[in-house]
Amino acid sequence: MMKDTEMRTILAKAHDAGIHDGSVAAVVPMLSPRSGKPVANQCIMRDVNGETFQSYGTNIAKRYWHTGKVILDPAWDYSSTTGKYRNIFLGEQKGETQRKIDSGEYELDNLN
Repeated sequence: MMKDTEMRTILAKAHDAGIHDGSVAAVVPMLSPRSGKPVANQCIMRDVNGETFQSYGTNIAKRYWHTGKVILDPAWDYSSTTGKYRNIFLGEQKGETQRKIDSGEYELDNLN
């Protein structure tokens, strides 16, 4: 279970990322695939429209519930750690993500 201080830190990061209008319904830390424990600086923010993967305080990917549309920030491939958890969030590897960007299935837009 997450400690209160960890949740406050995640909510503060959501606020710093510009999500402070009460629209975030839940902030869920990403879990390490090896230990199953929450990972620092990697989380998913859920609201009524969809979910956003955030890495090191930067919104990386947004997926809309009703349409399944995915929008990626230009920083989608910022680091190997961001990539590892982005792959988990999207359920695919980097090559497939790149193909979807190239085909227009995924949109690139500033999420920050």
